[in-house]
Amino acid sequence: MTDHTVDLDKHRGMAAQKATELRRTLAEVEATVRELREREAELESQMMTVQAASWAEAAVKARYLLNLYAASLPAEDTRHRALVAALFDDFARLSEEE
Repeated sequence: MTDHTVDLDKHRGMAAQKATELRRTLAEVEATVRELREREAELESQMMTVQAASWAEAAVKARYLLNLYAASLPAEDTRHRALVAALFDDFARLSEEE
C-alpha cells in the first residue's frame, strides 16, 4: 500500500473524462435546483401563513406572485407583460412616496 493517491481520470480517454465531468456538473446542478425548490416552497409557505403588516409587505407578496405570472407568459403576450411592468413601476413610485 502507498499513501499516494492516483488520479484515475488521467488513465482514461478524453471522451470518458468529458463524460465524467458532464455527469458531475449535472449532479451539482440538480442538487442546486432541488435546494432552490425547497427554499421556494419554504418562502411560499411563509407568505401564505404570515399576514402582511403593511401595504409594503403586501406589495412584496404581490411582486413575487406577479413575477411567477410574468414568467409563465408567452413572449408574444406583450400586452400583459407591459401591464405587469406598469404595475411594478406603480409599486416603485408609491414606495418612494411613503
